[in-house]
Amino acid sequence: MATHALNDPGPPLAPAAIETQGLVKCFGAVRALDGLDLSVHPGEIYGFLGPNGAGKTTALRILTGLTRPTAGLAAVAGSNVAVDPVAAKAHLGVVSQHVNLDADLTVAESLELHGILHGMARPERRRRAAELLEFAGLSDRASSLARTLSGGMKRRVTIIRALLHEPEILFLDEPSVGLDPAARRRLWDLIRSIHRQGVTVLLTTHYIEEAEFLCHRVGILDRGRLIAEGEPRALIEELGEHAVDVAGDGETRTRFFRTREEALVLARQAAAPVRRANLEDLFLQRTGRRVQP
Repeated sequence: MATHALNDPGPPLAPAAIETQGLVKCFGAVRALDGLDLSVHPGEIYGFLGPNGAGKTTALRILTGLTRPTAGLAAVAGSNVAVDPVAAKAHLGVVSQHVNLDADLTVAESLELHGILHGMARPERRRRAAELLEFAGLSDRASSLARTLSGGMKRRVTIIRALLHEPEILFLDEPSVGLDPAARRRLWDLIRSIHRQGVTVLLTTHYIEEAEFLCHRVGILDRGRLIAEGEPRALIEELGEHAVDVAGDGETRTRFFRTREEALVLARQAAAPVRRANLEDLFLQRTGRRVQP
């Protein structure tokens, strides 16, 4: 069996799929990003969690080359986005917050146009489109106009369109906003299936359940700064697994406990239920505010 000295660094780590260093973006006197340092590992689902205005979409716009930073570095798959945006974008699929399908094109036509814009040969784009329509459960809607699709179907089409040219990294900006709970769950299943195919996913969200369900790691943003980062359950365990909300004197205070038995003692005294702690509790503890859209 091979052994390693204590100072042996072992095999080199794979370069970050997405990286920022000291990223700053100012809009006049407003600092939308305030020194953001981020490193997303290849093959993980990483989530930006925070309310609107926290800096999530600004970070994505910089990483996709749509906005230039005021200061700092942004790199995708090792390519500096500001220096060589074409090389960086070659690795990316991007799904914006707002559905941007042409209402007068069919699903198949939307995919065909995307393939042409990415320089894909006709046989390849047709083959890939058929695969993705089957993958997303949309084969029977290939000839449907975008305007006839439900909100959940439109979102699935925008995601598979972004995957047509087989990017290594997928950016999803508020992917489930406006969807009903059933459509949101179907979308989560699709994102997980995409990840199992080896795609690195960076998503922004203000849905606590979405971040906890999908993400290997989350970064919690507030006023352009990363105030917490890690695996969702590990971050929650910093507070305690269980919570009791106690109302009184015009405000509700939350107490956290490591075990349910400890929480039940206070719950019985306060006539309040015991619940599981979540990422919003952590955000509230750090900022004094809730995560709200």
